[in-house]
Amino acid sequence: MDSGQHMTRRRLAGLVVGAAASAAGAARAQPAVSGPAYPTRPIRLIVPFGSGSATDIMTRLLGPHMSQALGQPLVIENRPGAAGVLGSEAVQRAAPDGHTLLMAAVSSHAIAPALRREIPYDVMRDFMPIGLSARSTNFIVVHPSVPARTLPELVEHSKRVSGGVGYASGGIGGSNHLAGELLRLRTGGNFVHVPYSNQGQAVNDVVAGHVPMLIYTVAVLPHVREGRLRALAVTSEGRQRQAPDVPTAVEQGAADVVANSWFGMFGPAGLPEGVRDSVFEALRNALQDPEISAKLIDTGLEPSPLPPAEFRRFIASEIAKWTEVGRAAGIAL
Repeated sequence: MDSGQHMTRRRLAGLVVGAAASAAGAARAQPAVSGPAYPTRPIRLIVPFGSGSATDIMTRLLGPHMSQALGQPLVIENRPGAAGVLGSEAVQRAAPDGHTLLMAAVSSHAIAPALRREIPYDVMRDFMPIGLSARSTNFIVVHPSVPARTLPELVEHSKRVSGGVGYASGGIGGSNHLAGELLRLRTGGNFVHVPYSNQGQAVNDVVAGHVPMLIYTVAVLPHVREGRLRALAVTSEGRQRQAPDVPTAVEQGAADVVANSWFGMFGPAGLPEGVRDSVFEALRNALQDPEISAKLIDTGLEPSPLPPAEFRRFIASEIAKWTEVGRAAGIAL
């Protein structure tokens, strides 16, 4: 879910300046190299989204620490286009020697294969998962005029409203849209998608009361704290540190309503396991660095290192879930 995170991006951007300082502590982290020496030259790390995107800024925060651990520079290259598909395809075609890697996101490696009729790669066949890096969840919020203070009350309210309750998102097929369709599918609520081409305008219209409901990132919390919006639930597995009083959808009876954005590293298929494991260790150590971790958490990104085997299972479950939701909602891109 790289789109619709403009406020998070601005906050992340202010933190990148201090990222190089984190590299000093990385000297404690040693790469787990086995087999032939790796790396032997600078590593090209492709971010398939634009400069200033959440994926880009997170990667640049991690980069200095990982470079120090691996002993070679990480050269971050932005190759945006088609919700991350274009840059991902470039890594798919690269030599599987570990010198061209990818920092992808849910949009390119779960939503695109689930919803697009044609895509130039098979995620499970054409990439070697290295590790999950971070997650970012959504908040289900409503305008204060909506007579619901819990998620079950919102579901019941939606069934009584003629035409249903509209929810704004940053566009068709985005993670916010899919989170709303997942909520509708799992609860039977009468929720109606109201797509915007600009996520900022979607937020503004819900704050103004033009649309009653919004599913969006931690960037909505300032509106919640000022009373302009009411938070009913988060779509993560557990409550969020930034708003621990907001219950999850699952604990309110909405089974399997878990909809997170996520970011993770990949290499081309055929990447040697020793190389994969060296890169994952460098990634995990960077995510566990207290300074970097605190910066990510402050912006709503939860450091979530998952090793390769678990990450592969996670990706398969995400593709299956969004394929089911897309078919049920009739979404095809």
